[in-house]
Amino acid sequence: MNSLNEIAISFQNVFYEIDDLSILNNITGEFYKGKITTLVGPSGAGKSTLLKMCNGLISPTTGDIFIGDQPIHSYEPTHLRKSVGIALQSAPIIRGTVFHNLSLPFTLQNKKLPEKDAISFLEDVRLDHTFLHRQAEDLSGGQKQKISIARSLLNRPKILLLDEITSALDPTSVNEIEQLILKINQKYGVTMIWITHNIEQAKRIGHYTWIMMEGQLLETGESTILSTSTNERIQQFVNGVQDL
Repeated sequence: MNSLNEIAISFQNVFYEIDDLSILNNITGEFYKGKITTLVGPSGAGKSTLLKMCNGLISPTTGDIFIGDQPIHSYEPTHLRKSVGIALQSAPIIRGTVFHNLSLPFTLQNKKLPEKDAISFLEDVRLDHTFLHRQAEDLSGGQKQKISIARSLLNRPKILLLDEITSALDPTSVNEIEQLILKINQKYGVTMIWITHNIEQAKRIGHYTWIMMEGQLLETGESTILSTSTNERIQQFVNGVQDL
């Protein structure tokens, strides 16, 4: 990886265990500011566990995580989760209008989101003002995901965690979300860490890629490593061989 890039998040010898079961095994690596890093690997590789560690939802059994040069445990949790947002595959939606859903982070902080600001956030995710007072449960899967992403941007996070956000969408919606993520990355310089099982998506979207298997970080580098890695297990994974 390019040593000239500033580090957004770093892992140093991170282990995570549950009841003596090893979930993450000695993870060391960096995510770079303003870049999109994709996390790929088979199911059970530890990707979601690692992602949750990036905003303090889970703490390591041993090892250290830094946001910039500050230990993650030194952050007050609410402040940390404003700085490190997350969007999930399920795009959680509450009953009510798009405006109610979009303003939820402010509501939880006893703050009010002005409608003009809400419209601006909708425009950021390529939805116009007419969506603001629609019932959120009536939206398509792709539209709900856009609302979820807009909501995650409300606190202007410096880092955005994305967990399989396109896996349940049709090809057209997948393309729309990919273009949206690229736009947000370029417009705001948001650092993004994106779990995806879609290798071609990882190649298209990622500046960098982490490849994980069985709780270990096998290789990191520019996303071209998905095509150029000489690691046999990675080659098998990329080529769809199941027995890893």
